[in-house]
Amino acid sequence: MSEPELKRTPLHAAHLAAGARMAGFAGYDMPIQYPDGVMKEHAWTRTSAGLFDVSHMGQARILGADATAAFEAVTPGDFAALKPGRQKYSVLLNDTGGILDDLMAARPDDQGLFIVVNGACKDEDFRFLDAKLSGDARLVRIEDRALLALQGPEAAAVLAAHVPAATGMAFMDSAALAGFGGVDLIVSRSGYTGEDGFEISLPAAEAPRVWAALLSDPRVRPIGLGARDSLRLEAGLPLYGHDVDPSVSPIEAGLAFALSPSRRRRCDFPGAARILAEASGALTRARIALKVLEGAPAREGAVIVDADGAEVGIVTSGGFSPSLGVPIAIGFAPAALCAPGQRLGVVVRGRTWPVETTDLPFVPHRYVRRP
Repeated sequence: MSEPELKRTPLHAAHLAAGARMAGFAGYDMPIQYPDGVMKEHAWTRTSAGLFDVSHMGQARILGADATAAFEAVTPGDFAALKPGRQKYSVLLNDTGGILDDLMAARPDDQGLFIVVNGACKDEDFRFLDAKLSGDARLVRIEDRALLALQGPEAAAVLAAHVPAATGMAFMDSAALAGFGGVDLIVSRSGYTGEDGFEISLPAAEAPRVWAALLSDPRVRPIGLGARDSLRLEAGLPLYGHDVDPSVSPIEAGLAFALSPSRRRRCDFPGAARILAEASGALTRARIALKVLEGAPAREGAVIVDADGAEVGIVTSGGFSPSLGVPIAIGFAPAALCAPGQRLGVVVRGRTWPVETTDLPFVPHRYVRRP
């Protein structure tokens, strides 16, 4: 059977015109890198402002009088307490407490919850939510909007010229705003790089014009998915399908912050018995962060060994850190081995190389929080 034809975002022609190297990702033909290359794109985002097309991700609304309660039935967050103008990171849970996907959920206006899910999972996520939402709650997929991410220390200054109302936003704020000459936007101050920045939902028909307007600023360059991955790895952010999957709980994944205190007290989310036991210390594995002290980068699937050479874990994401100048990796290992400062090894091409456990993130986050 032939492979299904790749979908295209509204910015596909713009990527080709910019000389992007394209490849399939999450069912879409996406830009992996532009002529500058991944290393320069990574560095540019850390020092100026990088513009990403993330229109392959899934956008939807959860509407109805019971929208919040129905959404809480499949997530561990307290969304009843989510104030208008705010956004929260969360996870969809299966019945055993495993992560079906991670997502952002916001109240940018009075139209229920606005959610953004991973592109590779969006069809499964939306089917799951359609089946699970009950009462007066319904999922409305948004098919006619694009999604851009403007990331880096210059992002706020760049966006202020086009969306002045975004100036006062802080990390995890979300708002329905007008900008770029009256375009209907949903803007959140968040992203997937560890840098300050914004994610901008907008009508698909306006995406090429807004993309061009942002790139007309000399502080902005287009960035592909290659640098997006190296940036998120340095920031210690998980990649669904690699660092988290339906077998991994939020505690194992180092995402305990996604469990709201009120939900912990109520024990009323899927897999609560397992998750709360793990939160109390009953962990058989935990996320581990490694700096490779010598040798090649340890990629996904590389075996982690202890000082005696016994297999103790597995790498789930790894690569070279342009900011640190050394290879880094995250994976899973027994919780007792994950404390910073321990010497272990990784097996790459049949040879064991020394690594040291460290804290996450590898590179400090630079989110702009409200005082």
